[in-house]
Amino acid sequence: MAQLMTNINNGNPLITEEKVSGPWRDAWKAYRKNKIAMIGLIMIVLFIVIAILAPLIAPYDYKAQELSSRLKPPSWAHLFGTDDLGRDLLSRVLYGARISLWVGAFSVLGSIIMGTLLGILAGYYGRWIDMIISRVFDILLAFPSILLAIAIVAILGPSLQNALYAIAIINIPTYGRLVRARVLSLKSEEFITAARAIGMKNSGILIRHILPNSLTPIIVQGTLGIATAIIEAAALGFLGLGAQPPAPEWGKMLSDSRQFIQTAPWTVIFPGVSIMLTVLAFNLMGDGLRDAMDPRMKS
Repeated sequence: MAQLMTNINNGNPLITEEKVSGPWRDAWKAYRKNKIAMIGLIMIVLFIVIAILAPLIAPYDYKAQELSSRLKPPSWAHLFGTDDLGRDLLSRVLYGARISLWVGAFSVLGSIIMGTLLGILAGYYGRWIDMIISRVFDILLAFPSILLAIAIVAILGPSLQNALYAIAIINIPTYGRLVRARVLSLKSEEFITAARAIGMKNSGILIRHILPNSLTPIIVQGTLGIATAIIEAAALGFLGLGAQPPAPEWGKMLSDSRQFIQTAPWTVIFPGVSIMLTVLAFNLMGDGLRDAMDPRMKS
C-alpha cells in the first residue's frame, strides 16, 4: 500500500511504501532467520528432487541383479557398493527416497484429515460426541504405536499400502486431540460468539473461523509427524510388514543386510544414514516452523 505525501519545500509528491504484513509472511520472515531450520528445508527439497529424478540420476536399475558382483565395496563403478544380490546400492537408495517420502507424506495427510475432522466435532459439539471420540482416542493411545501398527498390518496383510494405512490410523489421536484442544479454546472467543449472534450456521463457523485458526499447530505437528512416519515405515519394513521385495525401501534394505554388518557394513550404513538425514531434516524444519508460527516464541 502506498501513501502519498506532499513535500512542502520542493513541491514534489513523495511516495513512501508501507510494507505489506500478514501472519504467513511474518512467519516466513522469522523462519528464514533460523539458519538451522533453513538447512532442514534445503535438505528436504534435495530429497524431494532426488525422489522425483531418481529414474534419471540412478546409474542402474534398482532391480537389476548381478551375482558376480555381490557384496562389492564402494568403487567408481558402484559408489555405494552392492548388496548380497549384486544390486547397486546407490540406485536403490535413490529410489528408496520415493517410498519413504511417499509413505511419510500421505500417511500424515490421512492422519491430519481424519484427526482434524474428529477433533473439530469433539471440541465444538461436545457432550456425547466428545465423549465417544475422546474414548476412541484413549483406546488407540493405550497401545504402543508400533505394536498397534504391527497388529493392523498383520490383519490387513503385509504390503506398503497397508503399512501406510496402519501408520495413518495410529497417528489420528495425536492430531485429533491437538485440534480438539484448539477448538475448545477458540469456541469461547468473542468472534465466535459474534458469528453465532448474526445467525451464522455451525458449518460456516467451523469452515470460516475454527478451521483456519487451527491450522498453525496442525502444520507444525504434521511436519514433525512426517519424520515419525518415516521411522515407523522403516520399522515395519525391517520386520517384513511394509514394502515387499524387490521394492527398495530403506527399512527393508536394513533388514536384508543385517547379517552382513561385519563383512559388508556399507549395505547397512547407506540406508541407515539416509533414514537419519531425512528424519533430521523434517525435525529441523518442524522446530523452525514451531518457533516461527508460535506467537509465544516471539520476543
